[in-house]
Formats: sequence, structure tokens, C-alpha cells
Amino acid sequence: MRLVFAGTPDTALPSLRALLDSPRHEVVAVVTRPDAQSGRGRQVHPSPVAQLAEESGIEVLKPAKAGDPGFLDRLRAINPDCCPVVAYGALLPQSALDIPPHGWINLHFSLLPAWRGAAPVQHAVLHGDEITGASTFRIVKELDAGPVFGVVTEEIRPDDTSGDLLARLAESGAGLLAATLDGVEDGVLEARPQPVDGVSVAPKIGVDDGRVDWAAPAMRVDRLVRACTPAPGAWTEFRGQRVKLGPVRLAPEADKLEPGEMAASKKSVLVGTGSHPIELGEVQPQGKRLMTSAEWARGMRVTGQDRLG
Repeated sequence: MRLVFAGTPDTALPSLRALLDSPRHEVVAVVTRPDAQSGRGRQVHPSPVAQLAEESGIEVLKPAKAGDPGFLDRLRAINPDCCPVVAYGALLPQSALDIPPHGWINLHFSLLPAWRGAAPVQHAVLHGDEITGASTFRIVKELDAGPVFGVVTEEIRPDDTSGDLLARLAESGAGLLAATLDGVEDGVLEARPQPVDGVSVAPKIGVDDGRVDWAAPAMRVDRLVRACTPAPGAWTEFRGQRVKLGPVRLAPEADKLEPGEMAASKKSVLVGTGSHPIELGEVQPQGKRLMTSAEWARGMRVTGQDRLG
């Protein structure tokens, strides 16, 4: 099939590479978000998908909105059979959805209808799901509600961060997306409506959502930190300044500490929660480099009177 691929971040790259390598399909263009500022210098850079497309000699379309008349005219002129989508990051109007005969087929990182929305992997980790996966479905006007073509499943490991889990799903999902397009081209794959029951929503998790509540149970703290790693980052306050937190370790064997109370040694820093303590992993004080919690505690001369939060 003749394809126009829509995607933006690194997460979309395994799928784009799989389709570029497919002997059955031709990626004739990509649609991606406009160039944006990134990095320490806040310089403007093209998206990872745009960079790969340019390296591959493929036309790159960067509409400010997917409903822009100029973009729609160009898409009609390209005349794709189907538009596969992976983490594009913008709404698609009906005027765009109507152009390819086989529609827009999205790879979504959850087992639909669970975790519809912008942050399915983060919410799966945050809520303690044991199994998640990826789904391919035909995009309709309602958010992530279109009929499903296929799924792959993935176990969520006890120490998984959102970044770890998403990296695995991006790879397995790429194979699912390629197989879905093969089935659509052959006419042997039928999309099935999503169940009415089991719908859950996964809105974007922002910086404020990453603040640790030390009165919460230790397991909740652990899940929040892993869900927010690498982005937007879990954090707490120490002496009035933010400290970013890496994944922690549950320490049910440790002596009881009050929520936010710290017990620092040469090798570790324990912090009290609403249940049992946790051991801090790496931390990053505001404006400083990432370091071990023990190194940070020594530098800050943490005492028994200090509290987090």
C-alpha cells in the first residue's frame, strides 16, 4: 500500500523503520509536528520522525493544524491508500480522516478500551496494572474509540519505569502495526468495535502531578516515581527547593519513619511514607547534576530534623 506515516517522537521510530523496510508497502511521506525548541540551548529542531524521513529522502509535512487547507490539498495530491499513526500528537479532523480509502490506523500503547488518551503507559504503571499492551485501531472522531484490528500484550515488571515499558511496546507495536497493514491490504483483517465496558481514560500527566505525597503508602510513592520516569519527572521539596527523584526501592524491613522523615547513612537515604519507608535512588537537586541519594545527603548535611515535602 501507498502510505503516509504520521508520528513525532522517538517512540514512533521503530514503526516508521518497520514500514520503510517492508517489501509490501511504500512510505511516500510523513506528517509530523512542526519544529520545536529542545535541549539546554532551547534551539529549534525537527522531530525525530522528521529527521528519519529526511535521511530516507521522504517528503515531510509539518502542518500547524491537520485541518489546514494547504495540508489537506497536498495529502489529496499524494493520494495515500492508508495513513498509519504512532504518537502524532495532534487531533485529526474528519476532513483529513476521509482522504485515505483505508483510513488512519493508529498504534496505541494500551489494551483498548483501557487507558484511552495521551498517557496510557504512565497510567498503567501508576495504577499498578500487571499486564498492558498495544492496539491498532481505525481512528474515528471520538478519542481512541475506533474499532480495533489487533493487539499485543506486555507484562509490566515490578521495576518498570514508563520509559522502560514504552520502549518495549514501541518495538512490539511496530510489528503489530506492520502486520495490521498487511492484513488490511489483503482484505483478511476486520476491525472489531471496542467493548462498552472497561473504558478508562489516561489524561496527560503534568509536572504538578509528579509531586510526591509522603503521606501516601510506599507502594503508591514507588508507582508514582516510576510512572513519571523519565517524564515529567517525580519530585519533592527539600529546604524550599525542588529535588527530582529517580526510581526508589521499597524497604519494608526498615525501621518506621514518619512521612517525609529521613534517615541518612553513608550508603543510603531512607524516607518515611504513610506505610513503610522507601530508599531513595538517584536524585537531582535544582540546578545541579544527577547523583546518588547518599552523595546528595552528605553534601546537604542532612540531619534528623530535615523533612522532604
